Amino acid sequence: MGANDSALVIRAANPDDYDAIGELTVDVYVGEGYVQADSLYVAELGDTPKRAAAAQILVATHEERIVGSLTVARPGSDYAEIARPGELEFRMLAVSKRARGLGAGTTLVRTVLEIAAAEAFEAVAITTMPAMVDARRLYDRFGFVPVPDRDWSTPSGEQLRVLRLQLA
Repeated sequence: MGANDSALVIRAANPDDYDAIGELTVDVYVGEGYVQADSLYVAELGDTPKRAAAAQILVATHEERIVGSLTVARPGSDYAEIARPGELEFRMLAVSKRARGLGAGTTLVRTVLEIAAAEAFEAVAITTMPAMVDARRLYDRFGFVPVPDRDWSTPSGEQLRVLRLQLA
């Protein structure tokens, strides 16, 4: 075994990853109570091939296992729900409970910020829910700030918060 065998790796998802990504995302969102198991959103969370056709999916791997994922949605794409012109959006951040503490969430978000800067976006925007306390702490550490006038609700009435990070 080499010194980097246990390193965290962030890379673009490939079709061989799609089942694992869908399963992880549904497990996190349903298992942690963010989405009800009977919600129509569960099918969207699990449909990685559909997401990959319209957006960029990143994965975090540790010891060659997928431990985290998120979807990068450019403005105008089917998955950009809140991005305005000049903003890059990311969605569906999911990190396996077993992998918490490895830095997967931090490194995935940092990668999005690097993409946004490289592509000359002026800001990154995300939607989060009040129950996503761990994710919110992560976003706060990066400097994301609430944009209350952009908050919205799901059809089922779930209150969602929009956060934005202005890039230098």
